[in-house]
Amino acid sequence: MKFFLILSLVIVSGILASNQYKPEDQGSAVQFRIKNLGFNVDGTFNGLDGNIQFDPNNLTASQFEVSVDANTVNTDNNMRDNHLRNETYLDVKNYPRIRFVSTKITPSNKTGTFTIFGKLTIKNQTKDISFPFTASMSNEGYLFSGTFRINRRDFNVGGASTISDDLDVTLKIFSKKS
Repeated sequence: MKFFLILSLVIVSGILASNQYKPEDQGSAVQFRIKNLGFNVDGTFNGLDGNIQFDPNNLTASQFEVSVDANTVNTDNNMRDNHLRNETYLDVKNYPRIRFVSTKITPSNKTGTFTIFGKLTIKNQTKDISFPFTASMSNEGYLFSGTFRINRRDFNVGGASTISDDLDVTLKIFSKKS
């Protein structure tokens, strides 16, 4: 009896481990776009970390827990980037990571397309978000792609200023088996 219990645990562990992925900076892009004085400002983040458990045939067992290093904000303007790092905006000293944790993933009518629901945390402010994404197998892993819009004020980012309240975030997250 003990043998079957151990064998079952080994098999279940193997199945779970086979669906575990680690997000990689190489091959990934975390981008944002926001208007400032009516002009588009594009930026990126790096420093991906986290764990992804993904099985398109068992979405209830799938889970995303990923983050980026807020200090890596890059808009190709050092003065603006340093301004974004200060306490009025991202406050990277006190809140070094921007984090997303999924709560549910649902399929769509199109193969390889899903909707993810979860909690986004910026500056210790957590809000529910959802957005469609695609998942395609790529180089011993998955490439997850999606776009969503958030209101920066929901996360206490920036005060009254010349920048738009809404910004678009585009994700292309490459993950390898862990």
